[in-house]
Amino acid sequence: LLLILVSLFLTFSFTSYLFTWKADQSVVSDPGLGLLLSTDSELTENKLGVLGALVSHFLINNWLGISACLFAFWSFLLGWKVIFKSHLLPWKKTLKYSAFLLCWCSITFGYFFHDSLSYLGGSFGYFISKWMSAIVGNVGVLLFITFSLVSFLVTEFNFSKLGHLINSLIKKYKQDGPQLVNESVNTISLENGKPEIVELPTNGSDISNQDIPVLEVEPKPEESEENKTIEFETPPQPTDVVKPKVKSSDDISLAIEETPKEVEAKAETVASDNDNLYDPTLNLSNYKHPTLDLLEDYGNQRIEVAKEELEMNKDKIIETLGHYKIGIDQIKATIGPTVTLYEIVPTAGVKISRIKNLEDDIALSLSALGIRIIAPIPGKGTIGIEVPNSKPEIVSMKSLLGTEKFEQSDMELPIALGKTISNEVYIVDLVKMPHILMAGATGQGKSVGINVILNSLLYKRHPSQLKFVMVDPKKVELSLYSKIEKHFLAKLPDAEDPIITDTKSVIRTLNSLVIEMESRYELLKNAKVRIVKEYNVKFVNRKLNPNEGHRFLPYIVLVIDEFADLIMTAGKEAELPLTRLAQLARAIGIHLIIATQRPSVNIITGTIKANFPARIAFKVTSKIDSRTILDTGGADQLVGCGDMLFSQGSDVVRLQCGFLDTPEVERIVDFISDQKSYPETFLLPEYIEESGSGGKDVDVDEYDQLFDDAARVVVQNQQGSTSLIQRRLKLGYNRAGRIIDQLEAVGIVGPFEGSKARAVLIPDELALEQFLNELHNKDESEDPESDE
Repeated sequence: LLLILVSLFLTFSFTSYLFTWKADQSVVSDPGLGLLLSTDSELTENKLGVLGALVSHFLINNWLGISACLFAFWSFLLGWKVIFKSHLLPWKKTLKYSAFLLCWCSITFGYFFHDSLSYLGGSFGYFISKWMSAIVGNVGVLLFITFSLVSFLVTEFNFSKLGHLINSLIKKYKQDGPQLVNESVNTISLENGKPEIVELPTNGSDISNQDIPVLEVEPKPEESEENKTIEFETPPQPTDVVKPKVKSSDDISLAIEETPKEVEAKAETVASDNDNLYDPTLNLSNYKHPTLDLLEDYGNQRIEVAKEELEMNKDKIIETLGHYKIGIDQIKATIGPTVTLYEIVPTAGVKISRIKNLEDDIALSLSALGIRIIAPIPGKGTIGIEVPNSKPEIVSMKSLLGTEKFEQSDMELPIALGKTISNEVYIVDLVKMPHILMAGATGQGKSVGINVILNSLLYKRHPSQLKFVMVDPKKVELSLYSKIEKHFLAKLPDAEDPIITDTKSVIRTLNSLVIEMESRYELLKNAKVRIVKEYNVKFVNRKLNPNEGHRFLPYIVLVIDEFADLIMTAGKEAELPLTRLAQLARAIGIHLIIATQRPSVNIITGTIKANFPARIAFKVTSKIDSRTILDTGGADQLVGCGDMLFSQGSDVVRLQCGFLDTPEVERIVDFISDQKSYPETFLLPEYIEESGSGGKDVDVDEYDQLFDDAARVVVQNQQGSTSLIQRRLKLGYNRAGRIIDQLEAVGIVGPFEGSKARAVLIPDELALEQFLNELHNKDESEDPESDE
């Protein structure tokens, strides 16, 4: 209330000063104590009396000029915030803009009104403008004033967005504006049993052959060479003409339709100004995400597929199918980075199985490395024949991460896997997958695929929001990421290396993640939410009390580079906790990425596959391996070098994986590691191997100081759980585990029973107190020092 009162006082005194400053000039120019002690009400004409005249004269005339009115504005905003706990305007931005205006207006008014109305700029503006005039001249001061205003407006309001909007409107007008040309392809019609060329208006294209439609390219304005769809159309058949059994390749016309490339990201993220929210990024508030200039370009222009190659493949497909009396009504080809998809529509009466069985014959006629037939294509009435390009294209990671589709993605954990056959960037959300099973023969792109996944997440998430647990039995694939240990990695408390390489550490880490999972589920239950995203929203909005054990929960991604080696050495010890995580960890933000070069049934068991609906298959050596990883064939027909099949549910999509070389990964890791990090690595819960030995290794003569308190907690809740003791008594897992072993040794709780809580052997607190008294009296009587 005092702040708002000060704001009103300043507002009225400043307003009155603008009209009475001349009359009060002689009074306030030489103030003294007698002026404040005077009882003459007509001494000044300011409506707020002597004090209003003095304050106004000091702030406006002797200091910053008319821009001092902003002090009243600040006082009102601050008073409002204190009373109502809310902002009328974003406080930080308002303070920044006002501070600029305070100085800029004072200097500007001091420069323009230094002779008349000098109070508008105040003494500060007057002397600064005079000093600058002496240094750079009047023209220099004017340039400085203009430059500073334009620079502030450009940096704060980003006028480049306005230019981008104008360019978009111009392009839209060019594409959708007055356009009288009908873009269509040439078709063939039959009249009186003879073919006749019917030429429809095109974009200036001419038919060079008067008998047979030829290859026709129809470029569209403002479109790139990124995506191309080639359509082969056959003539419409009138009902009174007998349809030929098989059409020749000369009866098919070719048209190329271009599609726009991915738009580069322009938008900027706007930070929230709500001070009442908890900000998990505050400890590393200056952290900067990796930039695109750390990635290689590999050329902006894609490798063109020759029209002669497309025509030749079309002719050979039609010829091969013609040998088996299979007619085609239409062919459409879509050029991808690695393969070209030919979609064919067979004539009526042709069985799909006949075309499917000709896979090897078509591959032989095309002399291709291996083709893949999709019969039929899901969601379309066509049959797909994927033919490798003679010159495959490199899909750079920069071309994936630099698109607007990725930059403006609202996914929790977005992953840019690669490009589809239609050259669209394919992005998936790891949270919705929720785990990835990856397989492929050696040297086919599996390790590059892991790097693509990891770096997609590094480019989008802050260290407070994401942690990696990395398992690398080969010891060389993931070692690069050890530099960002204190930023993005998680490990066991006693682990020296954040990249886990030995089998025993892997088993302990997996069991530690199970403990973390159970602890998070307990937090979600207490918060009355179902998934970790809802929990974090509540925590950010300060609806959960940290004193009750609540904390911000980052996503944890477990990466295992060679799963086969782990299963061979650890077996069920690793498979059991891994299966539990795969079954239950989705809701609490723990996700798994498992890769192997041996997709055999003894490695990828049915239990594992059932909990990994998302699978990635690079080139494998046999159809059996393809069916093991994807439950369908096709992975054995891939061309390698990042060519992959992605399956999520029943859909299988062919992608060219992004390419990320080792020097690029090193630059990204160095960029992150050079920034300020957390003081310690994110620690997972400590895991102690529990056994049902009845506490053979427990020294019951040295009870923990909290032994009695822990016993009371267990009996009150009738639940013998280590996590319960840890949570109620605020202990580490190691100490809570020792206490539960001591409780088992003296007979308060039962033995370890796997994932179930231990049985409590004492029914109530009265029986417990009697038990504890007898136990402590017995220990004192057996102590030899007490006998002496």
